[in-house]
Amino acid sequence: MNIHQNYSSNELNSLPNILESGSEPYLGVNYGELADNLPPPASTAHLLQSTVFSNLRLYNADPAVISAFSGTGISLLLGVSNSDIPSLADDPSAAAAWVSTNLLPFLPSTSISAVSVGNEVLNSGDSSLSSLLLPAMQNLHAAIAAAPSAASVKVSTVHSMAVLSQSDPPSAGAFHSDLAGILQPILQFLRDNNSPFMINPYPYFAYRSDPRPETLTFCLFQPGPARYDPGSGISYSNMFDAQVDAIRAALRAAGFAGQEVVVAETGWPYKGDDNEVGASVENARAYNGNLVAHLRAMTEPVATYIFAMYDEDLKPGPTSERSFGLFRPDLTPTYDAGLLNSGSGLGGSSSPVAPGETSKPEEVCVTGTGGTCSRPAVEYLPSAAVGRFVYIFRISLLFGFASVFGVELMVMMA
Repeated sequence: MNIHQNYSSNELNSLPNILESGSEPYLGVNYGELADNLPPPASTAHLLQSTVFSNLRLYNADPAVISAFSGTGISLLLGVSNSDIPSLADDPSAAAAWVSTNLLPFLPSTSISAVSVGNEVLNSGDSSLSSLLLPAMQNLHAAIAAAPSAASVKVSTVHSMAVLSQSDPPSAGAFHSDLAGILQPILQFLRDNNSPFMINPYPYFAYRSDPRPETLTFCLFQPGPARYDPGSGISYSNMFDAQVDAIRAALRAAGFAGQEVVVAETGWPYKGDDNEVGASVENARAYNGNLVAHLRAMTEPVATYIFAMYDEDLKPGPTSERSFGLFRPDLTPTYDAGLLNSGSGLGGSSSPVAPGETSKPEEVCVTGTGGTCSRPAVEYLPSAAVGRFVYIFRISLLFGFASVFGVELMVMMA
């Protein structure tokens, strides 16, 4: 429900910020700072209050950014850089100093929900760093617990999908056996302290490894043949659900069924090099817009952070690494994926999707154990592939058959 259609402006001013912005409590965005053209933090804080996002993930604990979000109602997920892990692991006083510097001065005026100790540490290639991850988390948690004003802040760490040795089908999801010695005690720590398991799933990379039109449709939440998991009996309509459920299956197999999962990063680049198939404005718009619609349609949506707020022009690597930004430095959207609330007064929010450019599902979508999906409230956004012929068609499933422009085809479940 859009609250701007149900309350006057005066009534809206009396509501909490999180409602005033029309944001979703399970939606967040990543804020990287490897750039030399970012707008002032206060401008970003003002912009976010006019979007669907309620949460912001930082990769550090930048005091200027933390201060800018004071009183906004937007909750921050702070980061400890990988390079700081050794000092936090070796010295409890270093952890106490970190809390005193990066948490206590800002609470409670700035909402801080959690701290991620490192990013994708277990797949960083540094085995010594991996062995220090849990001690760093433990010391930081102890320091937070000792400070009453920060006691509700959770401690976790973020993993890449590479922690899995198997993800297809999702019900067979399993962690790499060589990570068990490090990962099992981390999982126990998360359970003991009611902290989430954080993961970075990217259907974009799944499409790059299998650049077929049907894979693109599956990755972009668009109508198409479902993929059946014989282990669970679930038919998946999109790659995002399949990846999240593979993580849930791995957690269950490791003895941690029911562990909360948070998607700490996911996104799609709007631009890439000539050899980076799928990186386009159309696909980025479709993925992020349809992801938000999909989460809204779930009865129990997984908390999800979309990568990223802005491009990071100083990042090394291929062009796609510098082309995930949802907004430009001038605060206008890079493309319209429906992330700005109507009536926000900010430039860049475009008109609705033009007729003929979307495809609506005939039936409710099917999801895995991550939540129950109902009929989406918005239209599916179209896609485009780079450097290959793509046809967009309307498809509906009935008793194992698909009707494509009136032609009956047998559907082969992958």
